[in-house]
Amino acid sequence: MAIGANITAFIVVGGVPITLTTFFSILSGLLLGSRLGAISMTVYALIGLAGAPVFSQFSGGPSSIITPTFGFILSNILVAFVAGKMAEKKSSKTNFIMAALSGMTINYVFGTTWMYFAYQLWFGAPEGFSYAIAWLWMAAPLPKDIIFSCLAGVLAFRLHGKVYKSRNVKHKTTA
Repeated sequence: MAIGANITAFIVVGGVPITLTTFFSILSGLLLGSRLGAISMTVYALIGLAGAPVFSQFSGGPSSIITPTFGFILSNILVAFVAGKMAEKKSSKTNFIMAALSGMTINYVFGTTWMYFAYQLWFGAPEGFSYAIAWLWMAAPLPKDIIFSCLAGVLAFRLHGKVYKSRNVKHKTTA
Protein backbone atom coordinates (compact mmCIF):
# COMPACT_ATOMS: atom_id res chain seq x y z
CA MET A 1 0.00 0.00 0.00
CA ALA A 2 2.82 2.42 0.83
CA ILE A 3 4.34 1.81 -2.60
CA GLY A 4 0.96 2.27 -4.28
CA ALA A 5 0.48 5.56 -2.43
CA ASN A 6 3.76 6.94 -3.76
CA ILE A 7 4.51 5.33 -7.11
CA THR A 8 2.67 8.06 -9.05
CA ALA A 9 1.93 10.57 -6.27
CA PHE A 10 4.05 13.25 -7.91
CA ILE A 11 1.08 13.81 -10.27
CA VAL A 12 -1.43 16.04 -8.47
CA VAL A 13 -4.74 17.26 -9.90
CA GLY A 14 -6.67 19.83 -7.88
CA GLY A 15 -4.84 18.93 -4.69
CA VAL A 16 -5.49 15.20 -5.18
CA PRO A 17 -2.41 13.01 -5.75
CA ILE A 18 -2.93 10.35 -8.42
CA THR A 19 -2.08 7.09 -6.63
CA LEU A 20 -2.74 3.35 -6.77
CA THR A 21 -4.19 3.15 -3.25
CA THR A 22 -7.71 2.37 -4.46
CA PHE A 23 -6.32 -0.60 -6.42
CA PHE A 24 -4.40 -1.95 -3.43
CA SER A 25 -7.21 -1.44 -0.90
CA ILE A 26 -9.60 -3.33 -3.19
CA LEU A 27 -7.03 -6.05 -3.77
CA SER A 28 -6.45 -6.44 -0.03
CA GLY A 29 -10.15 -7.02 0.57
CA LEU A 30 -10.56 -9.40 -2.35
CA LEU A 31 -7.48 -11.48 -1.54
CA LEU A 32 -7.39 -11.32 2.26
CA GLY A 33 -11.13 -11.27 2.88
CA SER A 34 -13.25 -8.67 4.60
CA ARG A 35 -11.80 -9.00 8.09
CA LEU A 36 -8.08 -9.29 7.28
CA GLY A 37 -8.34 -6.79 4.42
CA ALA A 38 -9.88 -4.19 6.74
CA ILE A 39 -7.32 -4.97 9.43
CA SER A 40 -4.46 -4.55 6.95
CA MET A 41 -5.80 -1.14 5.85
CA THR A 42 -6.27 -0.13 9.50
CA VAL A 43 -2.66 -1.07 10.25
CA TYR A 44 -1.51 0.93 7.21
CA ALA A 45 -3.44 4.01 8.45
CA LEU A 46 -2.08 3.63 11.99
CA ILE A 47 1.51 3.25 10.75
CA GLY A 48 1.11 6.44 8.74
CA LEU A 49 -0.49 8.30 11.64
CA ALA A 50 2.38 7.17 13.88
CA GLY A 51 4.71 9.10 11.59
CA ALA A 52 6.02 6.62 9.02
CA PRO A 53 6.10 8.27 5.57
CA VAL A 54 3.72 5.78 3.94
CA PHE A 55 0.98 8.14 2.76
CA SER A 56 1.03 9.85 -0.61
CA GLN A 57 4.02 12.10 -1.30
CA PHE A 58 5.88 10.28 1.51
CA SER A 59 3.82 11.99 4.20
CA GLY A 60 2.70 10.68 7.56
CA GLY A 61 2.06 11.72 11.14
CA PRO A 62 -0.95 12.84 13.13
CA SER A 63 -1.28 16.06 11.14
CA SER A 64 -2.39 13.91 8.18
CA ILE A 65 -5.85 13.76 9.76
CA ILE A 66 -6.58 17.34 8.80
CA THR A 67 -5.42 17.05 5.18
CA PRO A 68 -8.13 17.16 2.51
CA THR A 69 -7.23 13.69 1.23
CA PHE A 70 -7.25 11.84 4.58
CA GLY A 71 -10.80 10.67 3.85
CA PHE A 72 -9.40 8.45 1.12
CA ILE A 73 -7.02 6.84 3.64
CA LEU A 74 -9.91 6.17 6.02
CA SER A 75 -12.12 4.89 3.24
CA ASN A 76 -9.54 2.21 2.39
CA ILE A 77 -10.62 0.35 5.52
CA LEU A 78 -14.26 0.29 4.41
CA VAL A 79 -13.28 -0.43 0.79
CA ALA A 80 -11.33 -3.53 1.79
CA PHE A 81 -14.12 -4.72 4.10
CA VAL A 82 -16.94 -4.28 1.57
CA ALA A 83 -15.01 -5.68 -1.40
CA GLY A 84 -13.90 -8.63 0.70
CA LYS A 85 -17.42 -9.26 2.04
CA MET A 86 -18.86 -9.24 -1.48
CA ALA A 87 -16.19 -11.64 -2.73
CA GLU A 88 -16.86 -13.97 0.21
CA LYS A 89 -20.54 -14.26 -0.77
CA LYS A 90 -19.97 -15.63 -4.27
CA SER A 91 -16.74 -16.42 -6.02
CA SER A 92 -17.25 -15.55 -9.68
CA LYS A 93 -15.31 -13.25 -11.95
CA THR A 94 -18.34 -10.98 -12.37
CA ASN A 95 -18.87 -10.76 -8.62
CA PHE A 96 -15.20 -9.95 -8.00
CA ILE A 97 -15.34 -7.15 -10.60
CA MET A 98 -18.58 -5.82 -9.08
CA ALA A 99 -17.00 -5.97 -5.60
CA ALA A 100 -14.00 -4.02 -6.91
CA LEU A 101 -16.17 -1.36 -8.57
CA SER A 102 -18.29 -1.09 -5.41
CA GLY A 103 -15.13 -0.56 -3.38
CA MET A 104 -13.96 2.12 -5.79
CA THR A 105 -17.33 3.87 -5.50
CA ILE A 106 -17.10 3.86 -1.69
CA ASN A 107 -13.58 5.28 -1.94
CA TYR A 108 -14.71 8.12 -4.20
CA VAL A 109 -17.86 9.02 -2.25
CA PHE A 110 -16.22 8.96 1.20
CA GLY A 111 -12.93 10.53 0.09
CA THR A 112 -14.45 13.27 -2.04
CA THR A 113 -16.98 14.17 0.66
CA TRP A 114 -14.18 14.38 3.27
CA MET A 115 -12.12 16.51 0.87
CA TYR A 116 -15.02 18.91 0.30
CA PHE A 117 -15.68 19.36 4.02
CA ALA A 118 -11.97 19.66 4.80
CA TYR A 119 -11.65 22.51 2.31
CA GLN A 120 -14.83 24.18 3.55
CA LEU A 121 -14.20 23.83 7.29
CA TRP A 122 -10.48 23.98 8.01
CA PHE A 123 -8.23 23.90 4.99
CA GLY A 124 -9.22 27.12 3.23
CA ALA A 125 -11.18 26.42 0.06
CA PRO A 126 -10.06 28.05 -3.18
CA GLU A 127 -12.31 30.85 -4.45
CA GLY A 128 -15.54 29.43 -5.88
CA PHE A 129 -14.90 25.92 -4.54
CA SER A 130 -18.03 23.75 -4.41
CA TYR A 131 -18.98 20.10 -4.04
CA ALA A 132 -19.31 19.94 -7.83
CA ILE A 133 -15.74 21.21 -8.24
CA ALA A 134 -14.51 18.59 -5.76
CA TRP A 135 -16.09 15.96 -8.00
CA LEU A 136 -14.61 17.58 -11.11
CA TRP A 137 -11.15 17.19 -9.54
CA MET A 138 -11.93 13.49 -9.15
CA ALA A 139 -12.71 13.14 -12.86
CA ALA A 140 -8.98 13.02 -13.67
CA PRO A 141 -8.17 9.80 -11.75
CA LEU A 142 -11.57 8.18 -12.41
CA PRO A 143 -10.74 6.40 -15.71
CA LYS A 144 -7.53 5.03 -14.18
CA ASP A 145 -9.39 3.81 -11.11
CA ILE A 146 -12.16 2.16 -13.14
CA ILE A 147 -9.58 0.28 -15.21
CA PHE A 148 -7.47 -0.67 -12.18
CA SER A 149 -10.54 -1.71 -10.18
CA CYS A 150 -11.63 -4.07 -12.96
CA LEU A 151 -8.06 -5.33 -13.16
CA ALA A 152 -8.04 -5.92 -9.38
CA GLY A 153 -11.28 -7.90 -9.69
CA VAL A 154 -9.95 -10.12 -12.47
CA LEU A 155 -6.53 -10.56 -10.85
CA ALA A 156 -8.02 -11.38 -7.45
CA PHE A 157 -10.45 -13.87 -9.00
CA ARG A 158 -7.58 -15.65 -10.73
CA LEU A 159 -5.47 -15.68 -7.55
CA HIS A 160 -8.11 -16.29 -4.89
CA GLY A 161 -8.03 -20.09 -5.11
CA LYS A 162 -4.28 -20.14 -4.59
CA VAL A 163 -4.44 -17.62 -1.74
CA TYR A 164 -7.20 -19.44 0.10
CA LYS A 165 -5.51 -22.83 -0.36
CA SER A 166 -2.27 -21.46 1.05
CA ARG A 167 -4.19 -20.02 4.03
CA ASN A 168 -6.13 -23.29 4.41
CA VAL A 169 -9.46 -21.43 4.33
CA LYS A 170 -12.76 -22.78 3.08
CA HIS A 171 -14.28 -20.45 0.49
CA LYS A 172 -17.52 -20.66 -1.51
CA THR A 173 -16.70 -21.14 -5.17
CA THR A 174 -18.85 -21.19 -8.28
CA ALA A 175 -17.82 -21.27 -11.90
